[in-house]
Amino acid sequence: MDGDQHVPEEEQHPTVTFVPVDPDEPALSQPGDVDGIEGFALVVDRGPRAGLTWILEPGVTTIGRGPDQDIFLDDVTVSRRHAELTVGVCEPNHIKDAGSTNGIYINGERLDEAPVAAGDEIIIGKYHLLLVHGDG
Repeated sequence: MDGDQHVPEEEQHPTVTFVPVDPDEPALSQPGDVDGIEGFALVVDRGPRAGLTWILEPGVTTIGRGPDQDIFLDDVTVSRRHAELTVGVCEPNHIKDAGSTNGIYINGERLDEAPVAAGDEIIIGKYHLLLVHGDG
């Protein structure tokens, strides 16, 4: 695409980057605050596609294996509509299981819903995700 052309906002995708790393090693050495990210983001820290990062818009982000989900996690252990993550609207940020088969784990504990903050680990299926924050 020519650098002078404008991509309409509705066609922009929130996926920022994918840097392949060892799926058994953490992608971030110090989770929580990350340079170069404005606001909140979700990073695959360990598991399939480690290093993949999504910038989170304020409001509800749906997570699951269904193609209509905001964050698509391609694994049979992930339900089609697995979880809903709300950031920047409520205080504190919040995650809720959306009736999944295998549940969500927050910092190692299986919960139906919980407040989440930068540095918290969210496990969905085989994906170990970190909620991170940056100031741009």
